[in-house]
Amino acid sequence: MHLLKWLYPGMKFKRWLLLFSLGVIISSVGLAVVFNYKYVGNLEEAIFRMVYLTTGTYYYTVTTIVGIAVIAAGLSLMMLATRQIIRSVISVLIPEGSERLVDLIFQKRKLNRGPAVTVIGGGTGLSVLLRGIKSVTSNITAVVTVADDGGSSGRLREDLGIIPPGDLRNCLVALADTEPLMEKLFQHRFGGDGDLAGHSFGNLFIAAMTEVLGDVEKALKESSKVLAVRGKVLPSSTQRVRLMAEMTDGTVITGESQIPLVNKTIKRVFLQPAEVEPVHSALDAIREADAVILGPGSLYTSVLPNLLVQGVADALRQSQAVKIYICNVMTQPGETDGYSASQHVKAILDHVGPGVIDYVVVNSQPVAQNLREIYASQGAYPVYVDNTELAVMGVKVVEANIISETNLVRHDPVKLSRTIISMVYDLKANSERMRLLDYYLIAENIKELKD
Repeated sequence: MHLLKWLYPGMKFKRWLLLFSLGVIISSVGLAVVFNYKYVGNLEEAIFRMVYLTTGTYYYTVTTIVGIAVIAAGLSLMMLATRQIIRSVISVLIPEGSERLVDLIFQKRKLNRGPAVTVIGGGTGLSVLLRGIKSVTSNITAVVTVADDGGSSGRLREDLGIIPPGDLRNCLVALADTEPLMEKLFQHRFGGDGDLAGHSFGNLFIAAMTEVLGDVEKALKESSKVLAVRGKVLPSSTQRVRLMAEMTDGTVITGESQIPLVNKTIKRVFLQPAEVEPVHSALDAIREADAVILGPGSLYTSVLPNLLVQGVADALRQSQAVKIYICNVMTQPGETDGYSASQHVKAILDHVGPGVIDYVVVNSQPVAQNLREIYASQGAYPVYVDNTELAVMGVKVVEANIISETNLVRHDPVKLSRTIISMVYDLKANSERMRLLDYYLIAENIKELKD
């Protein structure tokens, strides 16, 4: 049945099959002209005599039946020949077979027409969204924080003087369209007690590519080819930065990994150095997007570090894209203790100013009681959605069931991506209707002036 997939809309195959058929017909007519029509007439007469003597069927019925049979035979031969040609090519290029090729072509044709989406954040939350949204569009750019200083990323950052590769690696794997073995390889962590212990192979791979090519953007681009990544992964900056946090009691904490551990209330976060050069292709992706999504992820240590990079917030304000903030489902101990949805939004606006959020997506599905108890024991609680306060801020609220409850409360990649893409398409349709209405009103005004 997979052969029928070649006839799916958007495959751009049917037009060439039709052209192939037309070529066969024209060639057939040419052959008839070259060899003289009488041979065709003789063949027709012979077929008529044979069928008439056998069945007694009249001339026109005979020629119709025989003609249809010949057409069917010709089409069958064409399809068989086309299939064998394709198989011959596929056996060399894609050993997995023609079904895999059909799926790839359909996927590329369909996804390349999807909306341009730029996602800003870091950590596991960003990876969750990317896993879902890559099934809807391949026009994705992930702008990733470079403030991570813990684990394997932190060690490579200090030892090699590079930006931390961990969040970049997670985003590459999330957007990958490759074999499960390759994904496992990139996520593999070395065991033992040696210098490699705890390091991720993917982190080492990105670090090696950066040293070989001398540029982290080129390293990510080449790594994307290895993993067959849909879209692009970019750091918000290529400079080494430290995330700092000033607490309400006046103390200052250094390092992204240390901020949640002090269990104090955060007043503000900032980067050191303060003037951090952005990656210009990341700014372009924000300006040219149909939608820019902030989060999901840790508010102070994943989302805000990107917005604090010079030029990022301004590019977001200048962009014509719809700006969507995905609010966390649960509060995060040491970062957002007791925060409501409006307090998450307020923290972003207090740091970078207005104009960076149009919509906030919040979870509407109640969290199961057993999970609430588990999270409560760790100091985390469902984020309260205070619609009135959000409305006062001028932010529109979209409530949806966007969580997956297993043994953890996490955003569900499929539910979340469907919600986001539905918003984008609805808003684009409304924008188009408003644009047409504007044209109509302008035309009416011009008509009135002429009159």
